[in-house]
Amino acid sequence: MKKVALVTGAGSGIGRACALALLQAGWHVALAGRRADALESTRSAAGELARNAIAVPTDATDPAAVKALFAATRAAFGRLDLLFNNAGTGAPAVPLEDLTVEQWRSVVDVNLTAVFLCTQEAFRMMKSQSPRGGRIINNGSISAHAPRPFSAPYTATKHAITGLTKSTSLDGRAWDIACGQIDIGNAVTEMTERMTQGMPQANGELAVEARMDVRHVADAVVHMASLPLGANVQFMTVMATKMPFVGRG
Repeated sequence: MKKVALVTGAGSGIGRACALALLQAGWHVALAGRRADALESTRSAAGELARNAIAVPTDATDPAAVKALFAATRAAFGRLDLLFNNAGTGAPAVPLEDLTVEQWRSVVDVNLTAVFLCTQEAFRMMKSQSPRGGRIINNGSISAHAPRPFSAPYTATKHAITGLTKSTSLDGRAWDIACGQIDIGNAVTEMTERMTQGMPQANGELAVEARMDVRHVADAVVHMASLPLGANVQFMTVMATKMPFVGRG
């Protein structure tokens, strides 16, 4: 029986790397994201394995679009074994009091509400399929543990993802639905290029931060996904060894 995964934010960065790694590991993959061209670029990068992938442009903050995404996955592959809730965004790095309500709500919509909507549809699909069950992996981030300066919306949503992960894990237990969280620190992607120029630190200084190859994240996600449903990685942190996180920085 084929294994089927759905990856959000699959058009670039961590989502693209994980989608390609899952394809290479033998999975069929539904690629979701806002930009059709980026999704097709990911699909093309899979080479011959592109036949095992579909690209579904989706605004994951829209309940109707999320329903259509999961319906397309069911139509193409017949079931769903893995949902990787990866898509995320941040707000401008400005003092908290200068953030607009619109900026706050935008981050909450993408980082939290979209994950909830996708998780709901995954539950509906995983409960009704045969064999039933599946796995959900949420991208939590180091910010689920510790904030950066001027990151209130992003940090708040990532802390909330930890609570959603725990609730999902508990509520899915009776239906053979496992849920875990991967917290990633400074993988080399387009979004972390600015770290090579210096990032604000808690002491007010700017510092260049260490990064790690994104393939290590992809390998970790494939490992979590490969476990039988009787076993679960509840939380995993994968980070650049020398990035400022543990201790005083």
